[in-house]
Amino acid sequence: MHQFKTNCKRERLKEIRHFVAEVLTDIGLSEIDAHKVILAVDEVCANLIIHSNKCNPSECLEVFIEDHGLDGVLFEIIDYGVGFNYNNYKEPNLEEIIRKRKKGGLGIMLVKNIMDTVEFKNEENKNICRMIKKFTKTK
Repeated sequence: MHQFKTNCKRERLKEIRHFVAEVLTDIGLSEIDAHKVILAVDEVCANLIIHSNKCNPSECLEVFIEDHGLDGVLFEIIDYGVGFNYNNYKEPNLEEIIRKRKKGGLGIMLVKNIMDTVEFKNEENKNICRMIKKFTKTK
């Protein structure tokens, strides 16, 4: 299991992306698959840092990555801010977003399209996002 812990500052997103990239390279993912997954993890972390924790540097975020072989790679992102109720999530209407030239609102839809499994839950005063991605590995 690989772990990265940081505070909830936007500037930390670059470090999170670098951590994820290193782990995925070690696991043996293709560059294309790795970039997609880095995008999904970055989106979830950005949402948690910005919306759940209001960019409060005294709050922390943890990213865990575990290779489960043929069952895929497990990503677990934990924070202690305001929880996201995934059950209330409604996928946005792309045509409406384009028509209104609205910025944002597509992150969770993007994450769902990249990852094979996406789950948000609140457990013991912490928010947990678990995602699984299955790959054909290059190593």
